Amino acid sequence: MEKISVMISEEQVAKRVAELGDVITRDYQGKVIHMICVMKGGVYFMTQLSSRIGKDVPVTMDFMSVSSYGDDLTSSGIVRIIKDLDESIEGKDVLVVEDIIDSGRTLSYLLRILQERHPASLKLCTLLDKPSRRVKDVDVDYVGFEIEDQFVVGCGLDYKQKYRNLPYVGIVEL
Repeated sequence: MEKISVMISEEQVAKRVAELGDVITRDYQGKVIHMICVMKGGVYFMTQLSSRIGKDVPVTMDFMSVSSYGDDLTSSGIVRIIKDLDESIEGKDVLVVEDIIDSGRTLSYLLRILQERHPASLKLCTLLDKPSRRVKDVDVDYVGFEIEDQFVVGCGLDYKQKYRNLPYVGIVEL
């Protein structure tokens, strides 16, 4: 069994998600937010975040599942859409919700695909950001936590499909 040490506590995560919810509520006053979750990891964060957005800002949701492929160690940035959106985003105020952004390759490609579908606006929110790993520029509008280059789990992030359910962000010590 892997040893996991706490990087960001459950309390810190809850506090920051509430803060993000407040900012997003202010930014989207008078609009409907169409949240797009990048599965699987983003589901945990998106459900927490959506519950922290003010009740006067309606939220709709959709889901995408994507896979990037290259060699085993790096993403090529070429995305294969495994599950596409259920409805059009044309004319909608879209907020893409991701669990973590590191190289930016996959997300850069995905945002380009979504922009071609003509949303009214397209913004990005991530729980975790690893800018030290960035090889493709990605404008992140809302960041929960900026972290160092560690292998992390919890809050939707997994190691071999395990540990997504941890309510904190932990570092896996292999």
